[in-house]
Amino acid sequence: MLSCGRGGHVTYAPDEPALRGRLTAQTPSGEAWRCLRCGTFVIGPPGRSGPAAAAPRVRRGREVRSAFILRVFAIERFVRAVVIGAAAFGVWRFSYSRLTLEQEFNRALPDVRRLYMDLGFNFQHSTLIGLAHHALRLNSRTLGYLAIGLAAYALIEVVEGVGLWLLKRWGEYFAMVATSIFLPYEIYDLSVKFTVLRLLTFLINLALVVYLVVTKRLFGVRGGRKAYEARLREDSILDAAEAEAAAEHPPAGKPDLPQRAPGRPPPADEPARPADSAAAGAEESVRADRGGPGPPA
Repeated sequence: MLSCGRGGHVTYAPDEPALRGRLTAQTPSGEAWRCLRCGTFVIGPPGRSGPAAAAPRVRRGREVRSAFILRVFAIERFVRAVVIGAAAFGVWRFSYSRLTLEQEFNRALPDVRRLYMDLGFNFQHSTLIGLAHHALRLNSRTLGYLAIGLAAYALIEVVEGVGLWLLKRWGEYFAMVATSIFLPYEIYDLSVKFTVLRLLTFLINLALVVYLVVTKRLFGVRGGRKAYEARLREDSILDAAEAEAAAEHPPAGKPDLPQRAPGRPPPADEPARPADSAAAGAEESVRADRGGPGPPA
């Protein structure tokens, strides 16, 4: 209902008469068509019409909630891509101005040492100062490779975000594989140094992998793609109406024949069955072998 309220109802008039009658109703206010998403009858002409095979496939029920969850993950991927992309740009700029930054760092180092001492911190064991020293010792080529690696990682996050936001099957596979690759490193990172941010990042990535594999049935899990599409058809209003129409109106040439006890001859007004034709052919073959019409049935 929230999706229909935000984006409008999805009504469709199939060309098939039996199916068309199940999706429309006459009201005192005029003709009404059933929404394929929320199931509500909406007064007015249908949004589209045509054969049932060309009807729009809308997400409803569990798939609407799943789409919301995947788009939350997509937003998280976009935010991460922006942060990593900014880091890549900063490393790239730093690789060209490293000497100037090193001179400024050495010039400001005495003032930083005094500030640390005034605040009661141990300057020699400062993690921040250690990282700065390590970065200044890297050459320009190493910094360039680091910038390229960060840019590639940011691009992967963008592709993940786009695939999840568009709710594409390839996006689900790509996000699952790309996220799984980094899980072992994140576990190692946690074992080296435990922080809340690292733990939160690991739990988010693990939750995404488990959610995609279980709910989207990737790589054949829980029946795979066929079982996933069958569940979608179970939730589809159009597919349910089509099944009901097919049950009430069987295809021409295949009438529902009554059951008959084995060996009992069919009534005169009953259409011939394939089994009856086969039995008659076998009986005629036996008669021909005996050289006569044989005993009466």
